[in-house]
Amino acid sequence: MVKDFPLYPLEKLARQAGAERVSTSALRALKEALLEISEQIARDSIRMAEHANRITIKREDIQLASR
Repeated sequence: MVKDFPLYPLEKLARQAGAERVSTSALRALKEALLEISEQIARDSIRMAEHANRITIKREDIQLASR
């Protein structure tokens, strides 16, 4: 699983959402939360593709899994 990506994009996202300042620990917590959510969406997408007798995950699988 991808665990090394920079915190700066998350800081930028938080600032766009209205935060003036964001601590490093808050960014790390956001990173962990996003990774957990992404992993669950990936698992659900795989199940949807398998249910449709496919080995390729499609956009529709991701969209349904993220609901």
